[in-house]
Amino acid sequence: MKHLKLKFVTFSIAVSFAMTSCVSTKTALYDHYSYQKTTALKVETSKLMDQATTPYVLHKKEVEALLLDIEKLGEYEKNKPNNEITFAMWTILNDKEKNLLAGFFKRWEIKGILSQPFLDESKKQVLDAFDLLIQYEIKKDKESKDAILDLINGKT
Repeated sequence: MKHLKLKFVTFSIAVSFAMTSCVSTKTALYDHYSYQKTTALKVETSKLMDQATTPYVLHKKEVEALLLDIEKLGEYEKNKPNNEITFAMWTILNDKEKNLLAGFFKRWEIKGILSQPFLDESKKQVLDAFDLLIQYEIKKDKESKDAILDLINGKT
């Protein structure tokens, strides 16, 4: 009887440990809507950024509409369980004080027109960030998670 009780206690401890270790590493499941919206926003962003060598005032409404769409998707991502990483990335993209998307649009608005070299470098960084989001949504693996965390934590 004691032997059976010992096995049960050992089994219970092992199951408890496995369950608690899984809870701390939970990641939101693949979401087709998130994937679809992210890829669409990437294309729209690319097209709009290409216009930065022309006056901002001609594209102000388009910029505002794109940033609103990004804010909406950020809100959607914020409310999904176990989705802190993706939400953090959308927050960074939409932060006017950072050097990604909203920061790019803020600079364009202030400068009026941006140079082609600046546009090219900024566009590469922004589209790379979108690619990280897309790959993370598709794979939800350690490699894509680490890549997106590196960007969030400023390691790239």
